[in-house]
Amino acid sequence: MTLFLIVLASYLLGSIPTGFLVARSRGMDIRRHGSGNIGATNVFRILGRKWGTLVFAGDVLKGAAAVRLGIFIAQHAVSPSPGLAGMLAAVCCVAGHCFPVWLGFKGGKGIATSAGVLIGLVPPETLIILATWLLVFYTTRYVSLASIAAALVLPVAVFLLRGPVPAFYFTLVMTILVVWRHRTNVARLLAGEESRFAKKPK
Repeated sequence: MTLFLIVLASYLLGSIPTGFLVARSRGMDIRRHGSGNIGATNVFRILGRKWGTLVFAGDVLKGAAAVRLGIFIAQHAVSPSPGLAGMLAAVCCVAGHCFPVWLGFKGGKGIATSAGVLIGLVPPETLIILATWLLVFYTTRYVSLASIAAALVLPVAVFLLRGPVPAFYFTLVMTILVVWRHRTNVARLLAGEESRFAKKPK
């Protein structure tokens, strides 16, 4: 019962379509503009920095909240352990963001939400992947490439700092999910057709 509660609560938190709701408040269906994605990057491009930042913050917050909630539930139950509960909550939250029941299971790519769950689980490694993301992004101006690079660095950082602990295998699964969600971006990058990030014209 405890596991079911953690899975359900985390999935529902993750499935809150922040980008869709923010764009809808501006009278727009973000799925019909730009890349069609409900994530922060597309909102940045279409609605500008203020609204994109709001979406990013909301997605990070729901990821961190899901992990902390999962740990809290486990601390007041016989099982599972808080560490396992946090990882389970993280996976379900990211899955909820990528496949939200409210939008026909078509959601974002999970980068901001993944950052949120990592803040709750492995803070030192989160700083490393943030530095990786910023370095690749400001060098190339490709959001997708920066996200993929950060995802690939994540399990390596966890392994180097912690060894082959459960968190390593968890982050490995997260990396696979993030790369898979970016498979179309990879194809466009290889074809030289991926769009670079640019500021929204005034």
